[in-house]
Amino acid sequence: MTGIAQARPRVALVGNRNDHTPAHPRLEAIAPHLPVQVEWVASQNVTSPADLAGYDGIWVIPGSPYASKDGVLTAIKLARETGIPYLGTCGGFQHALIEYMRNVLGITGADDVQYDPDTPTPVIIPLVCCLKGQQASLHLGDGSRLSGVYAGAEQATETFHCQYGLNPDFAETIERSDLVVSGWDSEGAPRAIELADHPFFIGTLFQPELSSEPGAVHPLIEAYTDAVLQHAGVPRAAALSALV
Repeated sequence: MTGIAQARPRVALVGNRNDHTPAHPRLEAIAPHLPVQVEWVASQNVTSPADLAGYDGIWVIPGSPYASKDGVLTAIKLARETGIPYLGTCGGFQHALIEYMRNVLGITGADDVQYDPDTPTPVIIPLVCCLKGQQASLHLGDGSRLSGVYAGAEQATETFHCQYGLNPDFAETIERSDLVVSGWDSEGAPRAIELADHPFFIGTLFQPELSSEPGAVHPLIEAYTDAVLQHAGVPRAAALSALV
């Protein structure tokens, strides 16, 4: 994804590129049609916040477990603490939960069983029902930023491709915190989170990449890129003119 005009703000796609992860080639298909410049940043190449200097947005993409869990958590913490627009899809949802529980709620051992099957604090565990390649109902929190993405709708149908989610034992801990659960499945399990006091910080277990096409980008991705443009101080018209 090179040779794109500098008028487009830069977004770091943090994770590990893999043709076998369905969202990745789909992202590359829609990238030339976005008003931002997206660049792959391998998780193991993020060793400190300085490695993400110059980016106006951070998007942790599907594909966990990552080569470097610490690299992903560093990227999420940077976005959360500095106001850089953040989108986390699938693995980005899972790791946003881990980062928040570790660094805000003080649950330092919070982990994903994909990295440590014997962790005493298994925040991310296998879903009761695998959602690989499945469409499912998403119930949206009234007044949430995510609901606003859907023009205030109470429900949507989204595409999932995931086998892991939040351990129900920690759901109440999250619900008591400032990390807002803004989307649930039909059984009430959290499927989306956001920070209300952040310019844009949303994590979803569903993958908006999978329901996006070059001429029809998912509204969540549109909302995210709008937030990146605002953060960078670049008018949308100027960024779109760079696509011509």
